[in-house]
Amino acid sequence: MTSTDHALAARIAELEASLDGKLPAGARAAFAAEREQLDAAGLPAGIADVGTPMPDAPLLDVHSDPTTLAEAIGDGAAVVVFYRGAWCPYCNLALRTYEQELLPALRERGVRLVAISPQRPDGSLTVQETNELSYPVLSDPGNRIATELGILAPVHDGAHAAQVELGLDVAAGNADGTATLPMPTVVVVDRGRVAWIDVHPNYATRTESADILAAVSATVAATGT
Repeated sequence: MTSTDHALAARIAELEASLDGKLPAGARAAFAAEREQLDAAGLPAGIADVGTPMPDAPLLDVHSDPTTLAEAIGDGAAVVVFYRGAWCPYCNLALRTYEQELLPALRERGVRLVAISPQRPDGSLTVQETNELSYPVLSDPGNRIATELGILAPVHDGAHAAQVELGLDVAAGNADGTATLPMPTVVVVDRGRVAWIDVHPNYATRTESADILAAVSATVAATGT
C-alpha cells in the first residue's frame, strides 16, 4: 500500500536507531538476517481473500475471561490488528500509534478496534496498561484465527537463538507454549467478512493509520454501514 502519511514508518525508523545502540552485534546480525529472509519470501500463499468470512475462535480477554472475536467486534465494521506480543517494540509502537491516531477517527464512524496476539492474558494486560490502550486486547491461544487467515510467520532459528540469549522466551509467553507468531496484519471486517487485509511479513514494517482509515472509509461507503 502507498500513502502520503508515513508517520508510523518514521517512528519505526527512530525506534530502530535507538535499538541499534542497545543490542549486541550478534543479535543485530541475526535479526537483520531474519528480516532479509522475510522480505525475500514475501507474502505467504493462502492469505484469506477479501469477501471471505472472518474466522472466529474462543479468545481470552486481559482478565482471562472467555470471549470471541464476534463478541468483541459486533455486527458492523471493525478493525482487527494482529501483533506478536508485549515483548515486541515494533508492536508496542504500532498499537500506541493506533490508540492516538486511529481510534478517535474510528469511534467517530462507529467502528470498533481490537488487537489480538497469541500471548497469555497477562501479556495482553501488560500491553494494554503499558501503552495506555482503551481498546480491547485479546489472546488467541494457538493462533487459531491467524492460522485460518493464513498469516503465520516462519520461525527463523538464528533470530530465535538470539532472543533466547537476550533472555526472551517467546514460547513461555504464548498461551499454547509454542513460539509461533502471526505476521503483523490489519483486517477491516464488515458484517462478518474480510473487507480489506494488509499483511506485513517483515515485522519491522506496519500498516499506517491513514491506510486503515482509507480502507474503512471505502468499506463504509460501499456498504453503507
